[in-house]
Amino acid sequence: MDKIGTFLLAWVADLIWGDPVALPHPVVGFGRLIAWGEHRWNQGGGRRWKGALLAVGLVVGIYGITCGLLQSLELLSHWCALLVQGLLIFYCLAGTTLVREVREVFRAVDRSLDEGRRQVARIVGRDTAQLTAQEVRTAALETLAENLSDGVIAPLCWYLLLGVPGMMAYKMINTLDSMIGYRNERYREFGCVAARMDDVANYLPARITALLMLLVAGRLSLLGFVARQGKRHASPNSGYPESALAGILDCRFGGPHLYFGQEVWKPFIGDNDRLLTTSDMQRAIRINRCAEVVMVSLVTLLSSALG
Repeated sequence: MDKIGTFLLAWVADLIWGDPVALPHPVVGFGRLIAWGEHRWNQGGGRRWKGALLAVGLVVGIYGITCGLLQSLELLSHWCALLVQGLLIFYCLAGTTLVREVREVFRAVDRSLDEGRRQVARIVGRDTAQLTAQEVRTAALETLAENLSDGVIAPLCWYLLLGVPGMMAYKMINTLDSMIGYRNERYREFGCVAARMDDVANYLPARITALLMLLVAGRLSLLGFVARQGKRHASPNSGYPESALAGILDCRFGGPHLYFGQEVWKPFIGDNDRLLTTSDMQRAIRINRCAEVVMVSLVTLLSSALG
């Protein structure tokens, strides 16, 4: 019960505070390690193997370090070990911050298009300078759906499977993909293993996310829609939560985007190319939060049953 209580307290802390801006964040450290390795090794021959070594080494390393840290703390003090576990769980969950950012995007674009473009640039990897107001809102909702999987459901799945070390390893995989998992000239070879690791790590969580979204929205009739539309996305995973939200809102995601100055065409998901509104954002956030609550409840019940 100590671990379950710690888990629930960490989740509540994320609901209340989100990412702690004033405190050092492990993911920032992950990013610096990845940037150091990429700068050092992403050159010359054998880039695929160099990138694979970096990705596998960092993931295995953070898993081992977390295991060793928690075991050492347990020998010193059970309560100290629980405290650190709770802190790491808190750091690994990223639901509240993204919800706040999406709200701000819609508020900003309602004030001015330029402000909306600047705001959405905080949460998406694409170039935003030429986005229309509709594209700004679409980008924010696409990211909200993806983040429910990447930032909440997937870490919870890996916590259930491998505990706190599993959550930390997943966050490293996710950070690797977000930094070097692109299919452009610079990262195509070096980041391909990191991208495939992320595909594997998110395969089941992405589909669980879509199912939970339909469940809490009372739209299980859209399962066939999600199964068809989810396959359209270039990613084997991102299309499923996106298609669930597109079906629920009866809207359309996808289309051409610019990444590092290059146009990337994402197949359309959904059929109704209608204007998105603030009420759509509010409904999407309610679905996001309800799906999160259901997943946390499931993890708690399964953790209790498994001891």
